[in-house]
Amino acid sequence: MTNKTSSSIHYKQEDASYFEKRGLRRHAGPWSLWALGVGAVISGHYSGWNLGLASGGWGGMLVATLLIAIMYLGLTFCIAEMSPALPHTGAAYSFARSSMGPWGGFVTGLCENVEYILTPAVIVFFIGAYLTGIFETSPDFQPVWWLVGYLVFVGLNIVGVELSFKVTLSVTLLALAVLLVFWFSAFPHIDFTTWALDIAPGGGKLEGGHGPFLPMGIGGALAAMPFAVWLFLAIEQLPLAAEESVDPKRDMPKGIILGMITLIVSAFMILFLNPSLVGVGAYALGQSGEPLLDGFKAIYGAGTAKILALVAIIGLISSFHTIIFAQGRQIYSLSRAGYFPTFLSVTHGTRKTPHVAMIVGAAVGMVIMLLCFFSLGAAQGSAVIGGTLLNMAVFGAMCSYIAQAASFILLRRNHAYMERPYRSPFGNAGAWATIAIALVTIYFQLSDGTYRVGVVGVAAWFAVGILYFALIGRHRLILSPEEEFAVEHGERASQAKGAGAKP
Repeated sequence: MTNKTSSSIHYKQEDASYFEKRGLRRHAGPWSLWALGVGAVISGHYSGWNLGLASGGWGGMLVATLLIAIMYLGLTFCIAEMSPALPHTGAAYSFARSSMGPWGGFVTGLCENVEYILTPAVIVFFIGAYLTGIFETSPDFQPVWWLVGYLVFVGLNIVGVELSFKVTLSVTLLALAVLLVFWFSAFPHIDFTTWALDIAPGGGKLEGGHGPFLPMGIGGALAAMPFAVWLFLAIEQLPLAAEESVDPKRDMPKGIILGMITLIVSAFMILFLNPSLVGVGAYALGQSGEPLLDGFKAIYGAGTAKILALVAIIGLISSFHTIIFAQGRQIYSLSRAGYFPTFLSVTHGTRKTPHVAMIVGAAVGMVIMLLCFFSLGAAQGSAVIGGTLLNMAVFGAMCSYIAQAASFILLRRNHAYMERPYRSPFGNAGAWATIAIALVTIYFQLSDGTYRVGVVGVAAWFAVGILYFALIGRHRLILSPEEEFAVEHGERASQAKGAGAKP
């Protein structure tokens, strides 16, 4: 039976067999969730963040990292409150659906979809670049490395949630162990003022160091913010595991907060130690594609480069594996509710993993990479994948952060009666801080020509998605757990407002 809930949205009531084909299996505890969040981010501590040194110098990157850390603290505490109150796989889409209606939910889901399709594509590109150097294969061979990466890690995620979380925990611990080894190895070899402060005013190299704290001024510090995002990007994916968590109301806040604490410690350790190493420095690191590898070479010598490169891949593998997990769940949740074609949410008959969503998501990412690589050539195509696609993922993420923080504010205002097993100590102030810093980050993204190209790509992605929803999706919505929750609580909120309006 089809129910029309408004002039533009139509729901279809499906029977039990629909959801039986789309079942998930509960397995994750707090440490599995911690590993899922930290593992998704950790590759950003291996590379990517360092490019901000060229924009703002060491001091500018420190200021940028502090601001971005505040943004993510505000965001994660908002999520820590919303996810146990709305313990559904939809995560950001679910939060926005309950607070802003179907259109708000869909657009927020679309923002995250950009992030979760393109981020693993960029990461597997970097994995391929490392493997190309290690095994000395031709640059034209890189697509083979990408394909192998997708086949292996999509396969591991399809095999079962138990194996997926075991691999997640193992590679996350291994990636953190590599960082710990780097930290303790680096301390005897640092000279902060000579090397971390080796950028002159305006951006040139300052021989002998002892340069200014903010060589490009406060504007340079703000321009470094998009790069500081890589130190925390994707921690927000944790609620996508809500329906596979044993006790999401208890474990989800623990996993998110412990993950954020871990990442803050790691971020500031790598920011201080990597540029301070004798023989490295902030200037050189600001132009490096492998900052952690450069640090290891400075400590242990270039003769061990290939072994160290294999070590450096661990962080990339950790993030690739965990974001493939998130990609599948994000597509699955939007499909189960009818926003995306419903065949995408069918789960494996025995393993209960969203295999169709993961395969299709990986295929889309792979096709985009191949189109860039073969249409533009190996050199230019690689630059687009490592630059433009990366920037598209960051822009999509920033938009989703604004939407999630807005959802938090609206849920507190309009659904105050909702059961909240955990409450953010920062309240609405934390959400407003997230919105403000995300908007500043977007402004500086738009100020950079490379980022602007990525924004155009995201706009095209949005146009296709919104056109599909306007013409097809909104007429075929399903009363999934997220949708039923939103409809029921929307009616309750309306009743509460009506009662409050009476004299």
